[in-house]
Amino acid sequence: MTQNSEHYLVSWSLDTKRTTEVTGRTLQTAIRKRRPEEGLMLHTDRGVEYRGSEYQKELHKQGIAHSHSRPGKCIDNAHMESFFHSMKAELIRNTTFHSAEKLKYALARYINDYYNRKRLHSGIDYYSPMEYERIAA
Repeated sequence: MTQNSEHYLVSWSLDTKRTTEVTGRTLQTAIRKRRPEEGLMLHTDRGVEYRGSEYQKELHKQGIAHSHSRPGKCIDNAHMESFFHSMKAELIRNTTFHSAEKLKYALARYINDYYNRKRLHSGIDYYSPMEYERIAA
């Protein structure tokens, strides 16, 4: 989930399965961190975990509008596709993680410390997402 800056990752999770429980927990973390104003739009792909009734109820309760990618149109979710491309190139490719815990630790460092705080993004005038958000506020 992103807010204010389309490049800032507010919440993420890693699990062995895509479930509504995991997705709901991730949404709740993002809501707690950001306390979004009513009218925020959340864009996702068409995964069943995003279309489930409990997830939809929570979005409605929070006043969050939900947008879905069109079937077969990954370009509709270009910001996340770009993030995954960067993460694979900068962290995953040619790396072996010997446990889920080591992968989760590496992802946490990459997302929370590097991607959000230090990595310069051309789409936001070569600021890091956190710096851009600070300046824009």
